[in-house]
Amino acid sequence: MSETGSMVDHAGMPASRHGPLDGLSLPGQTDFSVSRAVHAARFILRGESIHVSAFGPEVPDRLRASTAGSRAALWLGPDEFLLLAPGEDAEAISNTLKPSLPAASTALVDVSHRQIGLTLEGRLAARCLSAGCPLDLGLASFPIGMATRTIYLKSEIVLWRQADARFHVEVWRSFAPYLVGHLADALRSTNGL
Repeated sequence: MSETGSMVDHAGMPASRHGPLDGLSLPGQTDFSVSRAVHAARFILRGESIHVSAFGPEVPDRLRASTAGSRAALWLGPDEFLLLAPGEDAEAISNTLKPSLPAASTALVDVSHRQIGLTLEGRLAARCLSAGCPLDLGLASFPIGMATRTIYLKSEIVLWRQADARFHVEVWRSFAPYLVGHLADALRSTNGL
């Protein structure tokens, strides 16, 4: 996954498992669409930033994301990073990365089942996000590659701008239908502006 790459397929989800968006109609128009991101392994790494490089990507700058191949590291705080990788890599990451980290000063927690990823794309993506997110999402204030933890109305999200008109959003599974419903309402409120 590149900085401008998109996670748009949800292959890899076990067929018997029901997702939080099953049965929901996702907003999908030319000017704004919401799609499920690819099934991903997600880890929270707490500790010194130098340990991110063992995962693959370079250490991201403050409020930024860095990528290497299909892996991404998002800066969430001075000692906190969200690590994203293809879902099938979860066990390998846990088995190789965790033992290489100093146990006394770091923690690696698999949060793959806690949250899901969404891709928001189109000319109205920033406008629809702005309906519930307090950040200035203009390109000058929130440039491509920027990533941060924020809120959308009552749900905590991690927001990553991957391209001019494409965002990757991480949200807790239980809040995903709420988020998608409000994004659909925001789209209806734009009247195509």
